[in-house]
This record gives sequence, structure tokens and C-alpha cells, in this order.
Amino acid sequence: MRVRVVTDAGEEIEGPFLLRLSGWTEERYFQEAPEDRIWEFEDGEVIVHSPATPHHQRLVGFLTFLLKGYVEARDLGEVLNGPALLRLRPGIAKEPDLFFIHQDRRSSIREEWVDGPADLIIEVSSPGTWRYDREEKARVYQEGGVMEYWVVDPERREVLIHRADHPGSRVGAISKGRLVSTAVPGFWIEVEWLWRHPLPSALDCLRQILGPGGLKEGT
Repeated sequence: MRVRVVTDAGEEIEGPFLLRLSGWTEERYFQEAPEDRIWEFEDGEVIVHSPATPHHQRLVGFLTFLLKGYVEARDLGEVLNGPALLRLRPGIAKEPDLFFIHQDRRSSIREEWVDGPADLIIEVSSPGTWRYDREEKARVYQEGGVMEYWVVDPERREVLIHRADHPGSRVGAISKGRLVSTAVPGFWIEVEWLWRHPLPSALDCLRQILGPGGLKEGT
């Protein structure tokens, strides 16, 4: 299915948007949602995201390289990117930018979707998804049992942190310094890496995270 978002005058909207379509069933969503775009489903409503910007994709790619490289080096589980589907419960299907499933829960990764919560979810917000990522998704992920949730906000240069074991889930926001994950043992990032233009070498950053001897010779 192709969706065009236009104004009343018939002009196509090219800027950031978040489009909500009501009256859908979960079955229709699974049948018709495209695999190359971010479409999410929540209790009868489809949420369509505007196309990602190059900077958004660079940040997602950078974080994916770090998290996936670390998880593989430590054999901790699996890292996936949206539009891979995370079905938190019947009626709730999200497509996070980046998420981690612990080794003990790999059986939840089915052919069509991942069944149940992720251990860590990272979303890179944009002007079109800022409130949705910080508020609505935080609530849905908390209710769905997600252990840890980071919202990377490049415009405000901060990372908002939510953890399931914290009262109200929201821990706070940081703009600099080291951010250590509680869901991925030993994983951390320097938040300032995310605000550099261009981004630093992902390989050099991964070497720092893993420490001496963390990468195989020649990597």
C-alpha cells in the first residue's frame, strides 16, 4: 500500500509527519503494512512515519554498529532494527529503530515478529516523532515490560533514559558523559559521540567499549 500525505490544496507534505489511520485490525496490519517503511499498530490504529532523514539513518547505523558489535563479541543475544516487528501483546506492534533481545529470550524471535518485550530499545527521535517517542512510546514500552528504553534526541542533544525498575520508569536525560546500560551487561556509550559532525569512527568507539583484546586481531 502506498500512502501520500497532502494538504487541503493537494500539495504533498514533504516535511516530518506522523499519520494516524483508525479502523484497522491487527490482521489487516500484518497483511498490508509495507516492509520498507515504519508502520506501527496500536489497538486499531496504524501509525505511519515520514521517511527518515540521512542524519537519522547515520545515527541509527552508528548505534547499531556499536550495540551489535558489542553483543556479538560478548555472545549476549541478538540486535535488530525496524521495520523488524516487536509485538508487545496482541494489538500492540512497534518497529523500533534498534532493539536488543537477550540470549535467554531468543526463542521469542519468530519468523514474522519478535513476541514480547525487548530488553533494550533505542529510538532516534525526529521533529515528527519527538512527543510520540518521549511520551506515548515510553508508556507503551513500560506497560509492555521493556527493561530499558533510550530516546536519542539530536535536536536537543540529550538522551532520555527509561528503566522498568525505576519509579515511573523515567530516570532522566543526559547530554554528556558516559551512559551505561543496565539491560546489556557492560555496554556503554559516550553521549558526546552522538552530537559530533561527522560522527566518530564507529570501529574506534567499539574498540573503546570492548576494551583491550575485545576485538579479534585484524578487525
